[in-house]
Amino acid sequence: MAITAALVKELRERTGAGMMECKKILTETNGDIDLAIEELRKRGAAQADKKAGRIAAEGTIVTLVDGDTAATVEVNSETDFVAKDENFVAFANQVAAAVLANKPADVEALAACEATQGQSVEEARQALIAKIGENITVRRFEIINAADGEILGAYQHGNKIAVLTKLNGGNAELAKDIAMHVAASNPVCVSADDVPAELLQKEREIFAAQAAESGKPPEIMEKMVEGRIGKYLKEVTLLGQAFVKDPDQSVEKLLNSNSAGVTQFVRYEVGEGIEKKADDFVSEVMAQAGQ
Repeated sequence: MAITAALVKELRERTGAGMMECKKILTETNGDIDLAIEELRKRGAAQADKKAGRIAAEGTIVTLVDGDTAATVEVNSETDFVAKDENFVAFANQVAAAVLANKPADVEALAACEATQGQSVEEARQALIAKIGENITVRRFEIINAADGEILGAYQHGNKIAVLTKLNGGNAELAKDIAMHVAASNPVCVSADDVPAELLQKEREIFAAQAAESGKPPEIMEKMVEGRIGKYLKEVTLLGQAFVKDPDQSVEKLLNSNSAGVTQFVRYEVGEGIEKKADDFVSEVMAQAGQ
């Protein structure tokens, strides 16, 4: 029997199991969805994946560099306690190694890659969920490849922030220094030309509204807006920022003095962009008490 996307979707909705696990079990049961559910329950996968709805906003970032290729991976857990667990850390390192070895196109493709001892990343994730008792997610990864004349840099601040940089020119020490700067200063992009148009327009509107309150002539207000835009661009762009190790010079000046340029950077911070659930313990206790 053909294993259709609709069949996989139905099994996922009925069990909460992962997509790769659903597809695999349906293949094994020749598309018998009831038998597939039974098998998932026997293996503990369905029970483990009931945790999939819980927010995983803690976790760790692993960065690996191998010659002209570098990768950084974010793996999430529900609590910082689990993020420090040796089993979780081992899994995160296995995932990073799988990324570097297989160079998958996306997280879905990564799930099918081998993690360890014949297990895929998804199978290892399911096993870890069942063992630890928390939702575990492989959220994202990034791979950077360096061509001839390009240099890779990496910096990791504990297990919470990681940066990869790629320079055209310069040296390994400079590439690492720039990565350290990005970790500390969190620029939006490399240069003013790279700032998203909608972001710049939003800031311009804010500055225009502020200038309008001054009551000054239009030409003066225009200069005020442009001045604030210029300052804003220095604050949010890598080249415009003051170098963290030497605030008297900008990153652009540092790069120029080393005949180098930044062609790419990637900055990951654990949990950024994830809306964490605020626990209401009073409500929880009242609910458990039946009130």
